[in-house]
Amino acid sequence: MSWIAGVLDTLSELPMPAVLLAAAAFGTAESGLGVGFVVPGETVVLVLGAAMDSPAALVSLFLVVGVANSAGDHIGYLLGRRYGHRLRNTYPGRRISAANWDRAMVALQRYGAWAVFLTRLLPIVRTLTPATAGMAKVPYPHFLPASLAGAYMWSALYVFAGALAGASVERIETVIGNTGTAILVVLVVLALVVFALRSRRARAVESSPAPLVQQSAALTHGGEGSPDSEPPAGGVRD
Repeated sequence: MSWIAGVLDTLSELPMPAVLLAAAAFGTAESGLGVGFVVPGETVVLVLGAAMDSPAALVSLFLVVGVANSAGDHIGYLLGRRYGHRLRNTYPGRRISAANWDRAMVALQRYGAWAVFLTRLLPIVRTLTPATAGMAKVPYPHFLPASLAGAYMWSALYVFAGALAGASVERIETVIGNTGTAILVVLVVLALVVFALRSRRARAVESSPAPLVQQSAALTHGGEGSPDSEPPAGGVRD
């Protein structure tokens, strides 16, 4: 038995409640404010999707991951409503570059609540849009369908992609079996290079002035007030 198939078989033998609990935890963290760009939620969901050995288990995983991913949105949304623009000055808020906060704000001003859906596949920004919606006091009846649609789109993409990969695992191992070690080494090296470049870019962005912060705050406030005050009701599309 191949090592990949062995791993998937081991996962498929775990109690289903434990698998779903793990999937829910990573699904929530993936869209959680300040956590989604650290926790490898996509990878975990892909692997769990590949390990599902029945249609019922696969559908259960899809449903649980979708609800959990939307729950992560709700955490950011509630924090945004509670703290407003002060959230950007909290410890988790300061760990995220101002440029990414501004991208989330611009998306929200352009698309309203549906920015939560449209930014779902954008790294980092997807974890900020729900919080920005909360800051802008987007009505919850508008936020909820956008969050659920985005969450289930994300769940379908990674759960069913994992299932397809699991179904073809034997063929994949036939192709890479003799060179698997070399491929893994190359992938690790590439991952380290990408990580180093992104870290360097993030440090450069955080050390540079961010005039867009004031601009986005001004747009949200109708051109008046400070970034820490609440936006007017009409400042963002619902």
